[in-house]
Amino acid sequence: MAESADGSSRTPSGWGYGTERLPVMLDELAGHGSGSVELPLDLAWSGLRVFDLGDVKLLLGLYRIVLNNGSRNDFVRYLNREHLVRHWPILRKMLGRRVRETWEDAFPELRRPGTA
Repeated sequence: MAESADGSSRTPSGWGYGTERLPVMLDELAGHGSGSVELPLDLAWSGLRVFDLGDVKLLLGLYRIVLNNGSRNDFVRYLNREHLVRHWPILRKMLGRRVRETWEDAFPELRRPGTA
């Protein structure tokens, strides 16, 4: 891994999951708070592509797909700050360690109490 000018770890390849993929602030997440969301084929290439945000299981599925496979632009477009923070305790269990740690290191408000 390379180190950025601010001393944080950066993953130089597209195969990694580094902080450069994340928004600068969670407030940038401008995704829908309700209704249905349709993901493009490059994110949801297998199975369901339309997700009803009123159904928590579908919302969690959408967020898992976007968090694991998305780019910074996808995060901003499809994720909603309030949903992410509210459902993070469940979502974090659905994500790989590297994804979970990258988001929690960048946004301490996502960490569970006592896991600083």
